[in-house]
Amino acid sequence: MTAIPREKSLDSTRAFLSEGYAFISTRCERFQSDLFETRIMLAKAVCMMGAEAAREFYEPGRFTRKQALPKPTLWLLQDQSSAQVLDGAAHRHRKQMLMSLMTPTAIRRLSDLVADEWRSRIARWRDADEIVLHQEVEDVLCGAVCNWAGVPLTGSEASARTREFAAMIDGAGAVGPRNWRGMLMRRRTERWARGVVEKLRSGEIGPSDGAAAHVIARHRDLEGKLLDRSTAAVELINVLRPTVAVARYITFGALALHDHPECRERLQAGDDEYLEFFVQEVRRYYPFFPVVAGRVLQEFAWRGRRFEQGEWVILDLYGTNHDPRSWHEPGRFRPERFRHWDGNAYSFIPQGGGDHIAGHRCAGEWITVELLKTAMRLLTREMSYRVPPQDLRVDLSRMPAIPKSQFRIDDVRGL
Repeated sequence: MTAIPREKSLDSTRAFLSEGYAFISTRCERFQSDLFETRIMLAKAVCMMGAEAAREFYEPGRFTRKQALPKPTLWLLQDQSSAQVLDGAAHRHRKQMLMSLMTPTAIRRLSDLVADEWRSRIARWRDADEIVLHQEVEDVLCGAVCNWAGVPLTGSEASARTREFAAMIDGAGAVGPRNWRGMLMRRRTERWARGVVEKLRSGEIGPSDGAAAHVIARHRDLEGKLLDRSTAAVELINVLRPTVAVARYITFGALALHDHPECRERLQAGDDEYLEFFVQEVRRYYPFFPVVAGRVLQEFAWRGRRFEQGEWVILDLYGTNHDPRSWHEPGRFRPERFRHWDGNAYSFIPQGGGDHIAGHRCAGEWITVELLKTAMRLLTREMSYRVPPQDLRVDLSRMPAIPKSQFRIDDVRGL
């Protein structure tokens, strides 16, 4: 087995937490290697980045997500019984159920609900001295996706769910109070989601064919059994929470419009082809979640190294999206680069790589793209606003990242 570079420190946990999104790529550049060995939380890990590494990582059947993330992070992002931690036929069966929710018609309906909710708030924003866009968009997305999923909420319920989903997302990459708060909020959300599943199955919440909550509540496993109440609740949360997480991308999109007024001008002019490029560049350029991890299921060799069953492997998502071998001048925000993008499913992996159904790529990626488009149209064509002085720095040591001020705006007007 060929030796690969190895970190000299006994454990890199502190370095990973302090460097965040740059941890793996910095070392790969230093070692002049796409992979290296280290220890995180005292456990040996192989870290890797780049399109070729992503292709190896997303080879179907090669990795499992079981025991691949620290339990607090897994619990906030997916949980033990979710589709993400299943393998083989069980994973494909559950993933097909989730993908069945992602039809063009369903995605358009969700997008329309988001737009309607956003428009209804513009008058309120106009009367406010200032709003924090990130928080407002989380509210918009939560109310819309719950309505879309077949579990419409009252005003107070929507506020509570938004706080809970936001805490889960914000705590997933943290150690300490942010993570603890996320776990506390997760417990509340799971109690609510289990109650929703019970009401759906008892008929207290009326049928709505095709709505996500109803599809999940009625889903049967490979043995023909309904998912147990807790597992169904987990999968319902795994549709709702990631949609609320799109608020981070929308906030970064607003930041890009502010930093690149030439982009705003093209979007205001109604250039929908450019809108596609712009949205994809937001997803490539800005930090979302930094890494994905797996445990080797089937031994394989890559770059002269044999990966043994059970080995822990961490793939750098952010670094791969900024790899100069795949992206010319990756540190520049340049939407036009997507005009000639070849569609490589391994060089562009903001929400995972490979195939959506056969692999572990995010089921809601198409929703993310459409909601970003909807939000950018609203920001550029249906409202005007002022961006007051504030701290818009993005700290790459904070996971998940967000502009420090969460993008405050004032003097909002409808167009």
